[in-house]
Amino acid sequence: MAEIFTRHRQPWKSEEVAKLRTLAGKGMALKAIAKALTRSEESVKDRAKIDGLKISKLR
Repeated sequence: MAEIFTRHRQPWKSEEVAKLRTLAGKGMALKAIAKALTRSEESVKDRAKIDGLKISKLR
């Protein structure tokens, strides 16, 4: 129910969120994830923060 009120600056498709979770779970670097999702690194960082995911910051 709370999800109805949640608004993100960049609403992502649930498929992309699932991909992000998978890639972060594999311990991939931020730059690689951003490239895979065709997003800017900042937006990936923001999304990961919202979802509570940890991403390695290797470049």
